[in-house]
Amino acid sequence: MLDILLPILIFAALALAVIGAGRRVRLWRQGRPAQVPLLKGLAAMPRRYLVDLHHVVARDKVMSNTHVATAGGFVAAAVLMILVHGLGLAEGVLGWLLLAASATMFVGSLFVARRRRHPPTRLSRGPWMRLPKSLMAFSLSVFAITLPAVGLLPEDFGSWILALALSAVLVWGLGEMVFGMTWGGPMKHAFAGALHLAFHRRPERFGGGRSTGLKALDLDDSEATLGVETPADFTWNQLLGFDACVQCGRCEAVCPAFAAGQPLNPKKLIQDMVVGMAGGSDAAYAGSPYPGKPVGEHQGTPHGPIVAREGKALVDAETLWSCTTCRACVEECPMMIEHVDAIVDMRRFLTLEHGNTPNKGAEVLDNLIATDNPGGFDPGARMHWAADLALPLMADLQQVDVLLWLGDGAYDMRNQRTLRSLVKVLRAADVDFAVLGNEERDSGDVARRLGDEATFQSLAKRNIATLAKYRFQHIVTCDPHSFHVLGNEYGELGGHYRVYHHSTYIAELYEAGRLAFRPWKGGSVTYHDPCYLGRYNGEFEAPRNVLRALGIEVAEMARSGFRSRCCGGGGGAPITDIPGERRIPDMRMNDVRETGAELVAVGCPQCTAMLEGVVDSGAEIRDIAELVADALVEVPGGRGKAQARPARPLAEEVV
Repeated sequence: MLDILLPILIFAALALAVIGAGRRVRLWRQGRPAQVPLLKGLAAMPRRYLVDLHHVVARDKVMSNTHVATAGGFVAAAVLMILVHGLGLAEGVLGWLLLAASATMFVGSLFVARRRRHPPTRLSRGPWMRLPKSLMAFSLSVFAITLPAVGLLPEDFGSWILALALSAVLVWGLGEMVFGMTWGGPMKHAFAGALHLAFHRRPERFGGGRSTGLKALDLDDSEATLGVETPADFTWNQLLGFDACVQCGRCEAVCPAFAAGQPLNPKKLIQDMVVGMAGGSDAAYAGSPYPGKPVGEHQGTPHGPIVAREGKALVDAETLWSCTTCRACVEECPMMIEHVDAIVDMRRFLTLEHGNTPNKGAEVLDNLIATDNPGGFDPGARMHWAADLALPLMADLQQVDVLLWLGDGAYDMRNQRTLRSLVKVLRAADVDFAVLGNEERDSGDVARRLGDEATFQSLAKRNIATLAKYRFQHIVTCDPHSFHVLGNEYGELGGHYRVYHHSTYIAELYEAGRLAFRPWKGGSVTYHDPCYLGRYNGEFEAPRNVLRALGIEVAEMARSGFRSRCCGGGGGAPITDIPGERRIPDMRMNDVRETGAELVAVGCPQCTAMLEGVVDSGAEIRDIAELVADALVEVPGGRGKAQARPARPLAEEVV
């Protein structure tokens, strides 16, 4: 009985899976064209899945091992089942390997079942709750039908009733694990996820790389929609990436906007894009909703608007404007989905095509166009804070070692203290530096995050033209947003520079023996990682090295490093100002209170502004440059020429 049924069941399931795969591919291909290396991507997929992906999955050791057992066991069991029971190659070692693979998968399914008994709130329920049973049904039935094939049970073992029962269980398992992989269900992520890794829109993220700069729009294409209006306006591999979501909710758990009760849940957003790609409503969604917005209110089609001016649509505009672009969701996603790219793409349409930027967004963008700074200040007043410092100008010197990029903190009285401290440090180390002065314009970061790609590119190209007039080894700035844009996003427009965050440069000056400090005698200190320095650019150690050089032992917050909680100041969030149940900086200062620290060291003017804005915070906020400037002592052996440590030359590349 089983000898007859098994090949029929196996190849029928495979045939249906192939049909389902074609259907899903057609859904993805509704998106815009995207050039990807097909063969190279497929060849790289196993390593990306087994190595790069598991670097992220392995942050949860139990679930990582569970995934290895279940996924690895399933892949091995599925291939071996085709050979052993589909093609009748049970002799030799293949049958025993199939037993081992199905047994391994069953052990993994037990851990999945344990997790699903009391699932964390971030996990989606609904169809996902049947996943442990489906895993067990497949693994147990494959194990049982293989026992006679290897001689552990008689070949005529069991009656017709038993054979039919095993077939029924196997059909359940095959239906979920093979048929459901391409037609829809909890296992859909396995098929879509593998291809997503092969054709990822940021392949440079694999192999230990980092890719965080937004991709430029072609503003000269008069026929193209600016940004994303409908699901079909995403590129086809972006739609594929959305379909790869496993609904684990890791992005939800780290999203600062979701925690603050703002109407954003990155997991729900991705699932809404999947709904729009296929057409329908979100009524079947079984995870956490957007705060304050019940499930069932959103619907869409592949070619219908994502955000509607009236009536129901896939997403409300305020959901998109709640994002701080901190990339915590992207950093945590085990499928390496690019949530922030999608959000900014949709913002671009709202801003460029509709001029629909909420609250002070339109005013800020108008200021950038009129005055080259978001505050609308007189461009000629950029250097007023430094009237007594006699800062050298690039226009006078033409060539220096360091170009000091001031950023728009030059107009902010609080950040002017940081800039003055940084100037003091550079002069103490005898650094050859200069500033652009009134030639400097806004870097364009805020415009780009708010979706105004046209203003960003205008500002960037003008800055690039200014920088091209001068020669310098590298740029130093105390603003991580300028640091990121200049270093990672100007290159696509022709501006290639070596850019340092001031904490990194100060650390190198100290290591080279060009700075010396008196011992720290203050209170306990914690350090807040800026998103655009840490998650965006991987710089976590340099600020801590500077603090250690000052004699400070950092009391780390529970969420620090790549899991640092956002201050709420990025992505134009303070400008769009979407209300929630609580404020993001208040939550961050609660993290500070848990450490008992009396002082928070920061390295970003926006972080400083957000954290200092917390009422009754109980901790002082100071930039690393301020702490270093206060601790400076004369370097032994002469200014900037210490002999206590062997000097190490800094970068010598000239731009």
